[in-house]
Amino acid sequence: MKRILTTAILAAGVAIAAGVAQADTSDKKIALSNNYAGNSWRQAMLKSWEKVTGQAVTDKVVAAADPFTTAENQVTEQAAQIQNMILQGYDAIVLNAASPDALNGAVKEACDAGIVVVSFDGIVTEPCAWRIAVDFKQMGKDEVLYLAQKMPQGGNLLEIRGLAGVFVDDAISSGIHEGVKENPQFKIVGSVHGDWAQDVAQKAVAGILPSLPEIHAVVTQGGDGYGAAQAFKAANRPTPLIIMGNRQDELAWWKEQKDAGGYETMSVSIAPGVSTLAFWVAQQILDGKEVPKDLTVPFLRIDQDTLETNLETTEKGGVANTEYSLDDAQKVIAGAK
Repeated sequence: MKRILTTAILAAGVAIAAGVAQADTSDKKIALSNNYAGNSWRQAMLKSWEKVTGQAVTDKVVAAADPFTTAENQVTEQAAQIQNMILQGYDAIVLNAASPDALNGAVKEACDAGIVVVSFDGIVTEPCAWRIAVDFKQMGKDEVLYLAQKMPQGGNLLEIRGLAGVFVDDAISSGIHEGVKENPQFKIVGSVHGDWAQDVAQKAVAGILPSLPEIHAVVTQGGDGYGAAQAFKAANRPTPLIIMGNRQDELAWWKEQKDAGGYETMSVSIAPGVSTLAFWVAQQILDGKEVPKDLTVPFLRIDQDTLETNLETTEKGGVANTEYSLDDAQKVIAGAK
């Protein structure tokens, strides 16, 4: 018995020396707090979460990984949701937030209760939380830089924004406007909110088109490109260069136009599977790993020569995607250090 105990102590000492965390997360419960599910990106995000976390629960990495989505994109409703998660005894909350700062009070309550909070996509500014995001501002700016290459003469732009009040919408729009400021040959002559949904974008574009001059290009945020194309078609107006957002219907439409007449554009978005990276980051924090508060992942861009490859691997009604493993998360964490 003494020899067994000594061996166990030695093994523990070796593990500590090697930097292996001693925490066990098999009894830990993680919740997903999601503020919105009304478009294909959010549906793909939830599907990726269920796929990856479901396997993690089966493998007893964690005890639970329950997703919750509010009925409306309302801060008060999501704050109440977070408070319920605190009462339900979750060890970590993975959060796609309705606001970067209006949820900070609820997030601080969770932190004060000893709960790990990892925000992604729609991140929060509360210092106690972790944040995972792409450089959304640069993503918006890259759209204009692409247009400057394709259309050096410039032209009129229509901007389709996302969900009003959400950090992502503000950041991408800020990047677009910065790009236009640096490339004054372009002019934004109209702006609408498409809520990252094709049907909403189509109605919004249809409503503003009659008041607009000729549009040479449409800058977008994702989930709105196909709807914009349909609005221009219905109005019998020339189809401009429309930046796409990695949705399958957008990529399929782009492929049709490319085959028919060589239509050229690009497509860019954050991968919906970033929710799975946030899950693994939360798991690693619970497992005692040291994780920087801010993690950045690259956005997923599709160009003319990679269109067909990405379309083939994107399911109908879905979004071009990347899902993350524990190993991927560990590499992202190590890179941030």
